[in-house]
Amino acid sequence: MSQTFNTKSPTIKRIFREAEELSKNPTEDYHAAPLDENLFEWHFTLRGPPGTPYSEGIYHGRITLPPLYPLRPPSFRFMTPSGRFEVNREICLSISGHHEDTWQPAWGVRTAVVALRGFMETEAKGQVGGVECDEETRRGIARGTGEWRCSGCGGRSNGEILEGCRVLVQEMGGSGKSEEGVVEGIKIGYKDEGGVGDAIATAPEASTPPAAAGASSSTTPQPQTSTTPNSHRPIPTQSNPPPQPEIQTPWLDKLILALIIVLLAHVVKKIASHY
Repeated sequence: MSQTFNTKSPTIKRIFREAEELSKNPTEDYHAAPLDENLFEWHFTLRGPPGTPYSEGIYHGRITLPPLYPLRPPSFRFMTPSGRFEVNREICLSISGHHEDTWQPAWGVRTAVVALRGFMETEAKGQVGGVECDEETRRGIARGTGEWRCSGCGGRSNGEILEGCRVLVQEMGGSGKSEEGVVEGIKIGYKDEGGVGDAIATAPEASTPPAAAGASSSTTPQPQTSTTPNSHRPIPTQSNPPPQPEIQTPWLDKLILALIIVLLAHVVKKIASHY
Protein backbone atom coordinates (compact mmCIF):
# COMPACT_ATOMS: atom_id res chain seq x y z
CA MET A 1 0.00 0.00 0.00
CA SER A 2 1.23 3.50 -0.86
CA GLN A 3 0.20 5.19 2.40
CA THR A 4 2.13 5.14 5.67
CA PHE A 5 0.22 4.10 8.78
CA ASN A 6 0.90 3.85 12.48
CA THR A 7 1.27 0.10 12.73
CA LYS A 8 1.00 0.30 16.53
CA SER A 9 -2.57 1.55 16.30
CA PRO A 10 -5.12 -1.14 17.31
CA THR A 11 -7.35 -0.02 14.44
CA ILE A 12 -4.59 -0.38 11.85
CA LYS A 13 -3.55 -3.74 13.27
CA ARG A 14 -7.13 -4.98 13.04
CA ILE A 15 -7.58 -3.79 9.45
CA PHE A 16 -4.33 -5.40 8.30
CA ARG A 17 -5.26 -8.63 10.08
CA GLU A 18 -8.66 -8.79 8.38
CA ALA A 19 -7.17 -8.03 4.96
CA GLU A 20 -4.58 -10.76 5.42
CA GLU A 21 -7.19 -13.29 6.58
CA LEU A 22 -9.40 -12.63 3.56
CA SER A 23 -6.49 -12.94 1.14
CA LYS A 24 -5.31 -16.22 2.69
CA ASN A 25 -8.80 -17.75 2.75
CA PRO A 26 -10.40 -16.77 -0.57
CA THR A 27 -13.75 -17.94 -1.89
CA GLU A 28 -15.31 -17.93 -5.35
CA ASP A 29 -18.48 -16.34 -3.95
CA TYR A 30 -17.11 -12.99 -2.81
CA HIS A 31 -14.02 -10.82 -2.51
CA ALA A 32 -13.21 -7.86 -0.25
CA ALA A 33 -10.05 -5.75 0.13
CA PRO A 34 -9.02 -2.20 1.08
CA LEU A 35 -8.09 0.31 -1.61
CA ASP A 36 -4.41 1.06 -2.13
CA GLU A 37 -4.89 4.76 -1.47
CA ASN A 38 -7.23 4.46 1.53
CA LEU A 39 -7.00 1.68 4.09
CA PHE A 40 -10.37 2.68 5.56
CA GLU A 41 -12.27 2.23 2.29
CA TRP A 42 -12.88 -1.34 1.20
CA HIS A 43 -14.55 -2.62 -1.94
CA PHE A 44 -16.40 -5.91 -2.10
CA THR A 45 -17.59 -8.05 -4.99
CA LEU A 46 -20.11 -10.82 -4.37
CA ARG A 47 -21.96 -13.40 -6.41
CA GLY A 48 -25.74 -13.42 -6.06
CA PRO A 49 -27.11 -16.19 -3.82
CA PRO A 50 -28.05 -19.36 -5.75
CA GLY A 51 -31.67 -20.19 -6.41
CA THR A 52 -32.68 -16.51 -6.43
CA PRO A 53 -33.27 -13.86 -9.13
CA TYR A 54 -29.74 -12.63 -8.32
CA SER A 55 -27.97 -15.95 -8.99
CA GLU A 56 -26.56 -14.79 -12.36
CA GLY A 57 -25.41 -11.46 -10.96
CA ILE A 58 -22.07 -10.24 -9.61
CA TYR A 59 -22.43 -7.14 -7.48
CA HIS A 60 -19.95 -4.51 -6.32
CA GLY A 61 -20.05 -2.27 -3.28
CA ARG A 62 -18.14 -0.16 -0.80
CA ILE A 63 -17.45 -0.51 2.93
CA THR A 64 -16.27 2.55 4.86
CA LEU A 65 -14.51 1.87 8.15
CA PRO A 66 -14.65 4.57 10.86
CA PRO A 67 -11.45 5.88 12.53
CA LEU A 68 -12.37 4.00 15.73
CA TYR A 69 -12.95 0.66 13.99
CA PRO A 70 -13.70 -1.94 15.32
CA LEU A 71 -15.14 -0.09 18.32
CA ARG A 72 -17.59 1.60 15.97
CA PRO A 73 -19.37 -0.06 13.02
CA PRO A 74 -18.66 0.47 9.30
CA SER A 75 -21.13 1.64 6.67
CA PHE A 76 -22.14 -0.24 3.51
CA ARG A 77 -23.49 0.65 0.09
CA PHE A 78 -23.85 -1.04 -3.30
CA MET A 79 -22.28 0.60 -6.34
CA THR A 80 -23.98 -1.61 -8.93
CA PRO A 81 -27.74 -1.92 -9.50
CA SER A 82 -29.31 -5.08 -8.11
CA GLY A 83 -33.04 -4.48 -7.91
CA ARG A 84 -32.74 -5.13 -4.17
CA PHE A 85 -30.61 -2.28 -2.78
CA GLU A 86 -30.43 1.34 -3.87
CA VAL A 87 -27.22 2.39 -5.62
CA ASN A 88 -24.81 4.51 -3.53
CA ARG A 89 -27.09 4.69 -0.50
CA GLU A 90 -26.11 3.38 2.92
CA ILE A 91 -27.79 0.13 3.88
CA CYS A 92 -29.29 -0.17 7.33
CA LEU A 93 -27.97 -3.25 9.13
CA SER A 94 -27.54 -3.98 12.82
CA ILE A 95 -23.80 -4.01 12.06
CA SER A 96 -23.82 -0.57 10.40
CA GLY A 97 -23.65 2.99 11.67
CA HIS A 98 -27.46 3.10 11.75
CA HIS A 99 -27.44 0.85 14.84
CA GLU A 100 -24.21 1.39 16.72
CA ASP A 101 -25.73 -0.05 19.90
CA THR A 102 -26.04 -3.51 18.30
CA TRP A 103 -22.55 -3.61 16.77
CA GLN A 104 -20.09 -6.13 18.17
CA PRO A 105 -16.33 -5.53 17.68
CA ALA A 106 -15.87 -9.27 17.08
CA TRP A 107 -17.69 -8.86 13.74
CA GLY A 108 -15.69 -7.79 10.72
CA VAL A 109 -15.64 -7.25 6.96
CA ARG A 110 -16.15 -10.93 6.12
CA THR A 111 -19.10 -11.07 8.52
CA ALA A 112 -20.63 -8.04 6.80
CA VAL A 113 -20.18 -9.33 3.24
CA VAL A 114 -21.74 -12.69 4.12
CA ALA A 115 -24.66 -10.86 5.75
CA LEU A 116 -25.19 -8.60 2.73
CA ARG A 117 -25.23 -11.62 0.42
CA GLY A 118 -27.66 -13.47 2.67
CA PHE A 119 -30.02 -10.52 3.01
CA MET A 120 -30.38 -10.17 -0.75
CA GLU A 121 -32.96 -12.95 -0.47
CA THR A 122 -35.20 -10.86 1.79
CA GLU A 123 -37.84 -8.41 0.57
CA ALA A 124 -37.34 -4.67 0.95
CA LYS A 125 -40.66 -3.87 2.72
CA GLY A 126 -39.63 -0.31 3.47
CA GLN A 127 -36.05 -1.16 4.44
CA VAL A 128 -33.64 1.76 4.55
CA GLY A 129 -31.75 1.58 1.24
CA GLY A 130 -34.00 -1.19 -0.10
CA VAL A 131 -35.72 -1.39 -3.50
CA GLU A 132 -39.06 -2.99 -4.37
CA CYS A 133 -38.78 -4.80 -7.69
CA ASP A 134 -40.29 -7.81 -9.49
CA GLU A 135 -38.21 -10.95 -10.02
CA GLU A 136 -37.98 -10.66 -13.80
CA THR A 137 -36.51 -7.16 -13.55
CA ARG A 138 -33.99 -8.39 -11.00
CA ARG A 139 -32.94 -11.23 -13.30
CA GLY A 140 -32.46 -8.77 -16.16
CA ILE A 141 -30.31 -6.51 -13.98
CA ALA A 142 -28.27 -9.49 -12.78
CA ARG A 143 -27.30 -10.55 -16.30
CA GLY A 144 -25.52 -7.25 -16.93
CA THR A 145 -23.65 -6.85 -13.64
CA GLY A 146 -20.66 -9.05 -14.48
CA GLU A 147 -19.31 -6.46 -16.96
CA TRP A 148 -19.51 -3.54 -14.53
CA ARG A 149 -16.04 -2.07 -13.88
CA CYS A 150 -14.66 -0.23 -10.87
CA SER A 151 -11.96 2.39 -11.38
CA GLY A 152 -10.86 2.01 -7.75
CA CYS A 153 -10.19 -1.70 -8.29
CA GLY A 154 -7.81 -1.23 -11.21
CA GLY A 155 -10.58 -0.99 -13.79
CA ARG A 156 -11.36 -4.70 -13.48
CA SER A 157 -14.90 -5.92 -14.06
CA ASN A 158 -16.89 -7.78 -11.43
CA GLY A 159 -16.52 -10.96 -13.45
CA GLU A 160 -12.75 -10.57 -13.67
CA ILE A 161 -12.46 -10.01 -9.92
CA LEU A 162 -14.29 -13.23 -9.03
CA GLU A 163 -12.49 -15.12 -11.79
CA GLY A 164 -9.24 -14.12 -10.11
CA CYS A 165 -10.63 -15.50 -6.85
CA ARG A 166 -11.53 -18.77 -8.56
CA VAL A 167 -8.00 -19.17 -9.93
CA LEU A 168 -6.50 -18.36 -6.54
CA VAL A 169 -8.72 -20.91 -4.82
CA GLN A 170 -7.65 -23.60 -7.29
CA GLU A 171 -3.98 -22.77 -6.75
CA MET A 172 -4.46 -23.06 -2.99
CA GLY A 173 -6.42 -26.30 -3.30
CA GLY A 174 -9.53 -24.97 -1.56
CA SER A 175 -13.18 -25.77 -2.24
CA GLY A 176 -13.91 -22.19 -3.25
CA LYS A 177 -17.51 -22.22 -2.06
CA SER A 178 -18.62 -20.13 0.86
CA GLU A 179 -20.49 -22.12 3.48
CA GLU A 180 -20.87 -19.36 6.05
CA GLY A 181 -24.33 -18.31 7.13
CA VAL A 182 -25.49 -14.96 8.42
CA VAL A 183 -24.18 -14.57 11.95
CA GLU A 184 -26.91 -14.72 14.57
CA GLY A 185 -27.82 -11.26 15.76
CA ILE A 186 -27.19 -9.45 12.45
CA LYS A 187 -30.38 -7.84 11.17
CA ILE A 188 -31.68 -5.47 8.54
CA GLY A 189 -33.29 -2.17 9.54
CA TYR A 190 -36.75 -1.20 8.32
CA LYS A 191 -38.65 2.06 8.59
CA ASP A 192 -41.44 1.60 11.09
CA GLU A 193 -45.00 2.50 10.20
CA GLY A 194 -44.94 5.65 12.30
CA GLY A 195 -41.83 6.95 10.56
CA VAL A 196 -39.88 7.25 13.81
CA GLY A 197 -36.58 5.38 13.94
CA ASP A 198 -35.93 1.99 12.42
CA ALA A 199 -37.56 -1.30 13.19
CA ILE A 200 -35.46 -4.46 12.99
CA ALA A 201 -36.19 -7.59 10.96
CA THR A 202 -34.03 -10.69 10.96
CA ALA A 203 -32.94 -12.71 7.96
CA PRO A 204 -35.39 -15.41 6.84
CA GLU A 205 -35.19 -18.64 8.78
CA ALA A 206 -35.87 -22.12 7.49
CA SER A 207 -39.57 -22.87 7.66
CA THR A 208 -40.78 -25.64 9.92
CA PRO A 209 -41.31 -28.92 7.99
CA PRO A 210 -45.00 -29.87 7.65
CA ALA A 211 -44.51 -32.99 9.75
CA ALA A 212 -42.89 -31.03 12.53
CA ALA A 213 -45.52 -28.31 12.32
CA GLY A 214 -48.28 -30.88 12.59
CA ALA A 215 -46.63 -32.47 15.57
CA SER A 216 -46.25 -29.16 17.36
CA SER A 217 -49.88 -28.15 16.73
CA SER A 218 -51.42 -31.44 17.84
CA THR A 219 -53.01 -31.59 21.25
CA THR A 220 -50.87 -33.25 23.86
CA PRO A 221 -52.79 -36.18 25.38
CA GLN A 222 -53.62 -35.60 29.02
CA PRO A 223 -53.22 -38.37 31.58
CA GLN A 224 -56.48 -40.15 32.41
CA THR A 225 -57.75 -39.75 35.95
CA SER A 226 -59.33 -42.66 37.75
CA THR A 227 -63.14 -42.84 37.60
CA THR A 228 -63.50 -45.57 40.23
CA PRO A 229 -66.51 -44.73 42.45
CA ASN A 230 -65.94 -44.14 46.13
CA SER A 231 -67.74 -47.36 47.05
CA HIS A 232 -65.11 -49.37 45.17
CA ARG A 233 -62.14 -47.68 46.75
CA PRO A 234 -60.57 -49.35 49.79
CA ILE A 235 -61.43 -47.48 52.96
CA PRO A 236 -58.37 -46.94 55.09
CA THR A 237 -58.72 -48.34 58.61
CA GLN A 238 -57.41 -46.64 61.70
CA SER A 239 -56.56 -48.68 64.78
CA ASN A 240 -57.59 -47.30 68.18
CA PRO A 241 -54.70 -46.38 70.45
CA PRO A 242 -54.25 -48.53 73.54
CA PRO A 243 -55.85 -47.10 76.72
CA GLN A 244 -53.52 -45.05 78.88
CA PRO A 245 -53.33 -45.97 82.57
CA GLU A 246 -54.82 -43.42 85.00
CA ILE A 247 -52.35 -41.71 87.30
CA GLN A 248 -53.55 -41.62 90.94
CA THR A 249 -52.41 -38.49 92.90
CA PRO A 250 -54.57 -38.22 96.11
CA TRP A 251 -51.88 -36.29 98.03
CA LEU A 252 -51.88 -33.54 95.40
CA ASP A 253 -55.61 -32.98 95.83
CA LYS A 254 -55.26 -32.67 99.62
CA LEU A 255 -52.42 -30.16 99.24
CA ILE A 256 -54.45 -27.95 96.93
CA LEU A 257 -57.43 -28.04 99.30
CA ALA A 258 -55.24 -27.06 102.27
CA LEU A 259 -53.81 -24.07 100.37
CA ILE A 260 -57.29 -22.88 99.48
CA ILE A 261 -58.39 -23.05 103.16
CA VAL A 262 -55.30 -21.08 104.28
CA LEU A 263 -55.91 -18.37 101.67
CA LEU A 264 -59.57 -18.05 102.66
CA ALA A 265 -58.66 -17.74 106.33
CA HIS A 266 -56.13 -15.04 105.52
CA VAL A 267 -58.69 -13.08 103.50
CA VAL A 268 -61.29 -13.31 106.29
CA LYS A 269 -58.74 -12.10 108.85
CA LYS A 270 -57.87 -9.07 106.69
CA ILE A 271 -61.52 -8.12 106.33
CA ALA A 272 -62.17 -8.45 110.07
CA SER A 273 -59.21 -6.22 110.93
CA HIS A 274 -60.79 -3.30 109.03
CA TYR A 275 -63.87 -3.37 111.22
